[in-house]
Amino acid sequence: MTINDMVPLLETDRLILRAHRLDDFDDSAAMWADPAVVRHISGTPSTRAASWTRLLRYAGFWTFLGFGYWAVEAKADGRFVREVGFGDFKRPMTPSLNGCPEAGWVLKSAEHGQGFATEAVSAMIGWADRCLDVPATVAIFDPLHNASISVARKIGYQRDRIADFAGQPTLVMRRPRTMARP
Repeated sequence: MTINDMVPLLETDRLILRAHRLDDFDDSAAMWADPAVVRHISGTPSTRAASWTRLLRYAGFWTFLGFGYWAVEAKADGRFVREVGFGDFKRPMTPSLNGCPEAGWVLKSAEHGQGFATEAVSAMIGWADRCLDVPATVAIFDPLHNASISVARKIGYQRDRIADFAGQPTLVMRRPRTMARP
């Protein structure tokens, strides 16, 4: 079984969510190296080595957990625009996330302001509601990351608590699983 067999293909009006491929590496590494992209995530641009490890971790999530991250491309021209998905990062947070799938999304700077985040995150949440047997998912944010917090609210995430992650206050938002409509 290959990663393409494990990762469901999701489509929206403008986007395709698919398994990562090796040829996504340069686009992914460039995105994670952009200071504007990581400003509210880690604050530090990723090295190519860190981006390589992230790409391998994405495949590992699907292999071991049955969920993970998708590469997102624009239907119009096939360009790589973002990464979205779920992980279990075993973060040393207080209080802990207790193994609850953690939703995450990141978007290339050039693609901001076009509604791609809400569209892609809505697709992954719809998949989670249909396919993950969990009571809820969580998402964590720098409390100042208004753009991602706004996307989370649109998709149904609500403030759960402020946690401590790496000595920093971190907003934890929770979204109960809902049953997919027929």
